[in-house]
Amino acid sequence: MGSITVVGMGPGSFGLMSMEAWELMQNAPQLVLRTAVHPTADELKKKGIRFSSFDERYESADDFESLYNSIAEELTDRAAEGEELVYAVPGSPLVAERTVVLLREKAEKKHVELKIHPAMSFVEVLYTRLGIDPISGLTIVDAADLERLPLDIPTGIVITQVYSPMIASEAKLSLMELLPDEFEIIYTHNLGLPDESIRKIPLYELDRQPDIDHLTSVYIPAREKDERFDFAPFTEIMRRLREPGGCPWDREQTPESLRKHILEEAYEVIEAIDKGDKELLCEELGDLLLQIVFQARIAEETGHFSMQDVIDGIADKMIRRHPHIFGDIEASDAAAVMVNWEAIKRREKPERSSAIDGLPPELPGLMAAAKLQQRAASVGFEWPVIDDAWAKCREEAEELREAVKNGEKAHIEEEMGDLLFACVNLARLLDVPAELAVNKANRKFRSRFSYVEKKVHEHGKRWEDFDVDALISFWEEAKAQERISI
Repeated sequence: MGSITVVGMGPGSFGLMSMEAWELMQNAPQLVLRTAVHPTADELKKKGIRFSSFDERYESADDFESLYNSIAEELTDRAAEGEELVYAVPGSPLVAERTVVLLREKAEKKHVELKIHPAMSFVEVLYTRLGIDPISGLTIVDAADLERLPLDIPTGIVITQVYSPMIASEAKLSLMELLPDEFEIIYTHNLGLPDESIRKIPLYELDRQPDIDHLTSVYIPAREKDERFDFAPFTEIMRRLREPGGCPWDREQTPESLRKHILEEAYEVIEAIDKGDKELLCEELGDLLLQIVFQARIAEETGHFSMQDVIDGIADKMIRRHPHIFGDIEASDAAAVMVNWEAIKRREKPERSSAIDGLPPELPGLMAAAKLQQRAASVGFEWPVIDDAWAKCREEAEELREAVKNGEKAHIEEEMGDLLFACVNLARLLDVPAELAVNKANRKFRSRFSYVEKKVHEHGKRWEDFDVDALISFWEEAKAQERISI
């Protein structure tokens, strides 16, 4: 079994490559470059260093992902067969180098030894030249991935791999979805080389530059907060309603008086979702947003926080709690995302000593039960298999039956609570939100009962004129009507 040692050739000139990388390349049994189209490769030739590269594959590959995958596949196959390889990549192996990401995955599967050495990337040269402190935040993205760039990134953005006018044109069009055409960007070329060029240009001129090639990158300065989020028209309406001379009702409201409205609007949003009515959902989301803006306005009047603070806070939290998107953490599936999310929450709220701390006491009972169970499951307190949850429901139902036989009210209430709690746990394991399920059942009962009530009135009789069997027949008619409408 051989090995792969990955080194970086630095951002450009030979002098910016590390001594460690130079020594490893000098002494390499087999030196392989991802590409020889790099200033350092010319210096290697002059110094008599023999190497091979994958440049010929760039012409025949269908796309970059398949190209990089084939490179990683060949390198790990060769190492598995006993070759000792030094693999050199432009810049740093750890900055925007897809082949190294793929090498890690394939080397682990094939049990190939992989060593990755740090190196200087073009990013260090860029923030040195531009006077940027990276501690304030920097987002690095491949030009091919710009379409996946989230809206309102709060940091400066470095766009790599702008290697042709076509790629520059595609990048420009993607950025114009987020930025004004005239937005000033910084175009960089040949960073770290004697003929390096750094110039400010309007966004619309990005693909018109005469020197676009593999050493081209772009920097998008961070935008001001008031450019990222514009709630001004909405918040201005609320300000006027709350000011002297505004609406008497709006002026009288307090955070406490609005609590019930928040709950009502949230449930109306859920109802609109369940109905699949997109126009109603849009309306109800606006009503819910009104409650958020209302609360923020009251808080701003008392000097506690503003609507902008609310938006910035949640934007920062979403970035902070998604390190697999905005950082260097990997999450292969939704379960891994939730593990990361809970770990980050625990770090953010060290005052919570228990896994079940922090649940609002006002939560509806079924929702609170589900939350408690989910928190407990997150630390391993969970049924091994779902059959155990089914068995627990049957056990609690039997205990309720025995309590009813004994006739003690307090005991019946306790056992009924245990049965409901067990049913909520079963619903959670079946991925069915208990609170939403019971709300749906309530709406279904309301619809069917209304049908029964209509039939009673249509017969010109009173409820007591019908026996249970007759009423149940109306109920079954209602169920049949539902099936027909579906």
